Amino acid sequence: MKVPFAVDGVARSRVTIDAIFEATIQVLLAEGLPRLTTTRVAERAGVSVGTMYQYFPHKQALVYALNERYLLALAERVEAACRAQHGAPVQRMVEALVTTYWEAKSERPEVTRVLYQAVAELDNRALIEAFGRRVDAASAAMLSSAADAAFDDLESVSLTLLSTVFGTVRNVFERELPPVQANRVMGQLVLMCLAYLDALKLRPAAAG
Repeated sequence: MKVPFAVDGVARSRVTIDAIFEATIQVLLAEGLPRLTTTRVAERAGVSVGTMYQYFPHKQALVYALNERYLLALAERVEAACRAQHGAPVQRMVEALVTTYWEAKSERPEVTRVLYQAVAELDNRALIEAFGRRVDAASAAMLSSAADAAFDDLESVSLTLLSTVFGTVRNVFERELPPVQANRVMGQLVLMCLAYLDALKLRPAAAG
């Protein structure tokens, strides 16, 4: 009879943490990082300060955990997109990678922007490194299976590709480009990545 209660307890904890994270986002959007406090977040989330401290003892821990959740979800989406393109032509791979990352960032653009600003003041190198390892491995595995290309230095090619995609998308958000212009940049990004990969792919040896 104890198991259902334990399961219910886990479910309640997840709901509470979800509410806290959403409240954190709302406070960041409304007031910015300098005015973010655990008390304000607790009030907006509808939980007691004591409950808040059980999960996050201070605002740095809260923002760190929020960024961790965001990066984990983002890594899972990139990994899934890469797996789905195994054995496909390079063009489809690039289009899928750019589209997946762009859509993930665009679902709640205001949240993307506020997280970029909030994490600038945190030491989140460990999170970035963990995220990087996952997406690097996923991208390299995808490219290694390409139906129409092979690459000599696959690790460097994959890293450059991801850096180009991620950096361009971040710049679009930080500059707050209007949707029409942002979509044009994404189209140009695909062309740029394809030209880069085409320049580096191994060519068949000439006959004779």
